[in-house]
Amino acid sequence: QVQLVESGGGLVQAGGSLRLSCLASGRTFTNYAMGWFRQAPGKEREFVSSITGSDGSTSYDDSVKGRFTVSRDNAKNTVYLRMNSLKPEDTAVYFCAAKRRIGSDRLSYLYDYWGQGTQVTVSS
Repeated sequence: QVQLVESGGGLVQAGGSLRLSCLASGRTFTNYAMGWFRQAPGKEREFVSSITGSDGSTSYDDSVKGRFTVSRDNAKNTVYLRMNSLKPEDTAVYFCAAKRRIGSDRLSYLYDYWGQGTQVTVSS
């Protein structure tokens, strides 16, 4: 069992930055790929970024590539999402998730554990 707790969301002006954190419980953090997803009102949950547990390989949706950076600190059981040059369209609830199953890190249904989400609001 893995429990995930996100933090770091908030209200920021367009062009600003935020760093989200996701703290994971358990002793096998490195066994999990970690993903960040977001869901805006009236929209489906969408992939944002992911990072593998083994070699730290990263992946990004095209909409955030070059602006967001995912990283993890395995000693602290924490994954981060640094978000720069934020846009109003980045406004959403951001979720972190953990997965062990084989398959694309972009597919939300492959993730076994989810955090409760943290709100990010970008004003224009």
